[in-house]
Amino acid sequence: MRRVLAVLLTVVALVAVSPVARPAVAAEGGARGGSNALPLPTSPLGDPPGANDWSCRPTAQRPTPVVLVHGTGGDRRTLLERLSWGIKRAGFCVFSLDYGNRGLGRIEDSAAQLKAYVERVRAATGAAKVSLVGHSQGGMMPRYYLKFLGGAAVVDDLVGVAPSNHGTVLTGAQNPFNDLIELGCPACVQQGAGSAFLQRLNAGDETPGEVSYTQITTRYDEVVVPHTSGYLAAGPRTTNITLQDRCPFELAEHLTIPLATPTLSITLDALTHDGPARPDVRPRCL
Repeated sequence: MRRVLAVLLTVVALVAVSPVARPAVAAEGGARGGSNALPLPTSPLGDPPGANDWSCRPTAQRPTPVVLVHGTGGDRRTLLERLSWGIKRAGFCVFSLDYGNRGLGRIEDSAAQLKAYVERVRAATGAAKVSLVGHSQGGMMPRYYLKFLGGAAVVDDLVGVAPSNHGTVLTGAQNPFNDLIELGCPACVQQGAGSAFLQRLNAGDETPGEVSYTQITTRYDEVVVPHTSGYLAAGPRTTNITLQDRCPFELAEHLTIPLATPTLSITLDALTHDGPARPDVRPRCL
């Protein structure tokens, strides 16, 4: 019974971060009549503050637009409000998309939608590259785009916030309920530790291209378990940070980590200089 309850709680946490779940529309984040048109409205709450101003133009100081990528069960606004507003206030053009029927669909399909959205942002802003900041699946799914869909050539930074890079043991390959879970959330099963999808994604080079990779995790993550599965292989353009190593009293867990002060602080450190967040970065804790 405890195992059944744990699985159910995990699925709820993965898919219930938004109050309303609407069906996917054709071409998530697509356009009405042109590359500069607004996205099709799939978030019941609209855009996060400061995001999706299609008249925004990058500056010499902030030449790279930032695309926010929500997690499983989310939308382009939910849980991303503070990141959006904070990154916008730092001088960046900020964009945020809906994808994959709230991230429940196949991750390969969601990555293709992200690719199309990035091209739309680049066309609208004239930017050569974008940076990506994603929560949970939104921190991991872009790696499929980078590795298999050509994204490494047009992405500067990837910041993953509690990313499911190596999956969670709670929906791992041995979970007897995966067939049932997959009916409503293929992405949930694909994010299980040991899944065929993650084996392919993590085979060989985990951090391809000249992209800078920053992973931010929390010890209190109850969805991506263990939280260190969010880490990527060490390298010169990779930084792995657990919030409590910098801010011992930070209580953020999986759903609240995008709203945490040190998360925004570390993200801005990654976005405002060449390379990933500094390994010795001292973020604001309060």
